[in-house]
Amino acid sequence: MAPAITLAAEAPKLSAANTGFMLICSALVMLMTPGLAFFYGGMVRVKSTLNMLMMSFISLGIVTILWVLYGFSMAFGTDSGHIIGWNSDWIGLSNVDKGELWSSAGTTYNIPLLVFFVFQLMFAIITPALISGALADRVKFSAWALFITLWATVVYFPVAHWVWGAGGWAFDMGVIDFAGGTAVHINAGAAALGVILVIGKRVGFKRDPMRPHSLPLVMLGAGLLWFGWFGFNAGSWLGNDDGVGSLMFVNTQIATAAAMLAWLAYEKIRHGAFTTLGAASGAVAGLVAITPAGGSVTPMGAIAVGAIAGVLCAMAVGLKYKFGYDDSLDVVGVHLVGGVVGSILIGFFASGKGQSDAAGVFYGDHTFDQLWKQLAGVGGVLAYSLIVSALLAFILDKTIGMRVPEDDEIAGIDQAEHAETAYDFSGAGGGAAKTGTVAAAVAGAESKKVDA
Repeated sequence: MAPAITLAAEAPKLSAANTGFMLICSALVMLMTPGLAFFYGGMVRVKSTLNMLMMSFISLGIVTILWVLYGFSMAFGTDSGHIIGWNSDWIGLSNVDKGELWSSAGTTYNIPLLVFFVFQLMFAIITPALISGALADRVKFSAWALFITLWATVVYFPVAHWVWGAGGWAFDMGVIDFAGGTAVHINAGAAALGVILVIGKRVGFKRDPMRPHSLPLVMLGAGLLWFGWFGFNAGSWLGNDDGVGSLMFVNTQIATAAAMLAWLAYEKIRHGAFTTLGAASGAVAGLVAITPAGGSVTPMGAIAVGAIAGVLCAMAVGLKYKFGYDDSLDVVGVHLVGGVVGSILIGFFASGKGQSDAAGVFYGDHTFDQLWKQLAGVGGVLAYSLIVSALLAFILDKTIGMRVPEDDEIAGIDQAEHAETAYDFSGAGGGAAKTGTVAAAVAGAESKKVDA
């Protein structure tokens, strides 16, 4: 009898299909940051529009450089104490070959390390940008830029390692976070709450009307976020060889639709109207909630996750008036609450599909064991981000100052911080401005007649 021949497992080879897919997903996630800028920019008053846009755009610059220098190494390098990663070869991408494949937790994937690098970079960029919505109208741009630098370094990079890095404590515990419920949304929402508790309320909070100046801009931003979120979520499986990316894509659409409808229904019952802002906010709440859960639940589970998140987030946005914290654009009510809801509901709706190490996540049954793991992950990230973010804001406020002077806030932070305004009402065709000029000329002529 001939001896049995054992064939060695074939080494992973680069997949052109998955590589192309992930590059597209990375571009989609990048688009989310300008989309967020428009979403937030439309929600503020005219005098703060440019500042709100810039608070998102500056993250594209700052975090990109930090990620190249040391952020990627801290988040996904070799684990140290279940807290932080490090890989000196990744500092400045100095020893990374363009053909090197991404490896993590003993598994080599069929996409280049550089593709994984840039995909995760886009997550790192949008997370601090999310915080900015809570701080509208009142923060120095220089202080905000420094805050992003410090916060990404001491909060986002370590938390990303906890959740997605091989050896991170949440990763090893089995906390499920498919695409960022804890690392992105709870992290940003808790940070927003910590900062606003330190810097205080806007001038006129709960007294002056602070309505969105451009709801079409809000809807444009929400649409771009929804579009880009397919890359954010489906791309987190690093390919679609086994259909999980497709499931996540489908669940993203379903949960978002359910949340939007649930928010509008709550709004109609509670306030008597279906508002445009409610539709946009409900959609974002659904996107946030399905982000950690979408690979773990069935499409019917996605409806449940979205609907529950839509109602609870709609209820949560009013808490700032009850408790007196000025969360300008409802970052706490949507991102913190939506992230918590989506992460915890995994313990109730996980579909029991088994375990996988793809993208550093796994998913299992809806058990009390999994529920406790989810609670531990939520609690750990929330507490750390809240405390450290508040401490960073306190240090900056006591040194360089976080807030603009009150006169600048009242007159408009755009002019004070950027020497620009979003809209020019004085040019040709400006009806109100033109009418005012003519009226002034007529009044001057009449005055001259009286003097004569």
